[in-house]
Amino acid sequence: MKARLRRSAALLAGSLVPLVLLAGRPASAAPPDPLADAFTRAAATYEVPRDLLVTLGYAETRLDGHGGEPSASGGYGMMHLVSNPTVHSLEQAAQLTGQPVSALKTDDAANIAGGAAVLRAHADALGLDTATREDAGKWYPAVARYGNASSPQVARLYADTVYELLASGVRATTPNGTVTVRPQAVRPDRGAYAKAPDLDRTFAAAAVDYPSAHWAPAHSTNYAVSNRPSDDAIDRIVIHVAQGSYAGTISWFQTGPRANPTSAHYVVRSSDGDVTQTVREKDRAFHAGSYNRRSIGIEHEGFVDNASWFTDAMYRSSAALTRAIADRYGIPKDRAHIVGHVEVPGADHTDPGPNWNWTRYMQFVTGDTGGGNPHTPQSVCGSGYNVIDSAALGSAGTVYLLYNGSNGQNCVTTIKSSSIGTATATSAYLEVQGSTRVTDSGNFAYYAGPIRASGAGKCVKWGGKAGSTGYDSPFEHCG
Repeated sequence: MKARLRRSAALLAGSLVPLVLLAGRPASAAPPDPLADAFTRAAATYEVPRDLLVTLGYAETRLDGHGGEPSASGGYGMMHLVSNPTVHSLEQAAQLTGQPVSALKTDDAANIAGGAAVLRAHADALGLDTATREDAGKWYPAVARYGNASSPQVARLYADTVYELLASGVRATTPNGTVTVRPQAVRPDRGAYAKAPDLDRTFAAAAVDYPSAHWAPAHSTNYAVSNRPSDDAIDRIVIHVAQGSYAGTISWFQTGPRANPTSAHYVVRSSDGDVTQTVREKDRAFHAGSYNRRSIGIEHEGFVDNASWFTDAMYRSSAALTRAIADRYGIPKDRAHIVGHVEVPGADHTDPGPNWNWTRYMQFVTGDTGGGNPHTPQSVCGSGYNVIDSAALGSAGTVYLLYNGSNGQNCVTTIKSSSIGTATATSAYLEVQGSTRVTDSGNFAYYAGPIRASGAGKCVKWGGKAGSTGYDSPFEHCG
């Protein structure tokens, strides 16, 4: 059932909104700040604490609307108004504000108003009266509901994050202005959520494979019970960016059944590197297509196009987790075995994206100030190329075959995994059936290639060498 505004709020929305929206500025007023003004108007219109509204949006998206593109769970805009088979806060916002869904997705001011309206509807459903709404701490249960969490403990995690940000303060600069929330002491009244387990402080040592992780199990339809590594060897670690918040990602993994089941083994928080495990390592999480059987998946809170999510705490914590997994299964700590989602053969995702600092991350993983190889097959071959096959060259490197569907070209590159930065013998080649083989061979510090050729409708032979180990394919990938 959709929450509805009480009569007082409905009157406010119906009669006072035009006055708030149309009121002019004094001639001596400061230059306009559209984003700050939008939060002020929305807070006044729906009688929501302005600083709490800003902080909630910041916790969800860092106040980045992502150009109207949805998050992984179907959330839109700065306030992450969700439209998916189980959550319909976007449609609820449209009903409450009278704004079309298209505007709520793409217009910052409309989206902020929609978020305020939905938050107020939760407050009304909980019985918060006019006097109670003056206390930001009393809004805690409404904030917890706003997050659409799958369980009380995740709802508490979500709301606690918002109130922790409120206590520390927020300053967000966007193309549409700067919004500031001063640090303030607010005592959250958790109500019934006080009885929910605190994922920030409770551990289930018997359930987790990584001792520092919390345990919040994914829905049973979002992973496959398995017996790894007995049945399937684990030889890859896949790095993801969630396209969503920490609590929201955990909640999404706990939601099911649904048409596209999704999970990862771990989720890492941006602010402090907190880790939650959602799938046991022995089981197959649904995170990386063809690599599901052979890999462990680590999701990271944030969005690929916003580097502010990738904090030092996140890098260090995730690298420690990766190092522990690699040690447990004997996985080499190199870029041939620790890969981004985008590097998985057949993947249609771009994460962790260009803002992820692989050099820094691999330095933390290996403890080597020389770091890992900062180059990826995509960065070498260029935009539009996706990995369709690869072959490990022992511990010295990996040779990759990529394809660009827009121009019909294949690309081959050999990426080194050892002696990074030192020129050593490395090669790559590509041969389109009926054409002459092209080879790039020499002493290279990071990679050989790229070699590009039009292979649409034809079979290709590809391979390469790093150190003393080489790979030669038959003619394959025809068509």
